Amino acid sequence: MHSPDHQANRAPRSGFPAPDSDPAVVWRNLATLLFDRIPLPVAYCDATGTILTVNQAMASEWGTLPSRLIGRRALDLFRPAGERRLDPISEALRLRRRSRYPIEVSWSTKEDTEGHGEMIIDLVGDVPNVPPNLLLILHVHDQPSGPAPTRPEKTARVSDMEKRILALVATGLTSARIATEVGLTPDGVNYHLARLSRRWGVANRAALVARAYTKGVLAPCAWPPAPAGPPPAR
Repeated sequence: MHSPDHQANRAPRSGFPAPDSDPAVVWRNLATLLFDRIPLPVAYCDATGTILTVNQAMASEWGTLPSRLIGRRALDLFRPAGERRLDPISEALRLRRRSRYPIEVSWSTKEDTEGHGEMIIDLVGDVPNVPPNLLLILHVHDQPSGPAPTRPEKTARVSDMEKRILALVATGLTSARIATEVGLTPDGVNYHLARLSRRWGVANRAALVARAYTKGVLAPCAWPPAPAGPPPAR
């Protein structure tokens, strides 16, 4: 039999916090984990709009890692629709008012494609006489549906990162293996695949790969699967 003191001093099982861990640290670590797994693009900024932390879904809009966006200003990444759309937010910050403001925004991705969406800006904080911080939640707009195009659809809407992911999906790799190959997290890979599935109206990976071939995104005669190259010059 072991003494109570011996039982209390045993090391906890791997992955579990010690019973006497600081609850604030435990909850902070849990919140950080959940924040990164939110499928919506989310960023947390100070009152000046400087990014303090950002999740993988947001970083995926630029095909990069979250750490590379920390310290950037949100206004360097997003363009509000309308010159004076930010005036109410500036006034709320000046008055230390906590509220929520939706604005339409656009942005240029790493591949120079144009993104559009609605940014929900929450002013959060509970310290008196201190400007609130900003919680940014991005709802990405899918391309509007309409009549069938009269000319072949361009593949420019598919980024180089998405092409690489599609080629690796076509080889049968899991999200975890693909993430290692392209330098994203598995959640980041799944986020790209979900966006492509919604954009092309398909329900699973097999259909997604088939659509990629029919749209000319993947080279039809290449093995292992590879992104299609640019059309030959005439």
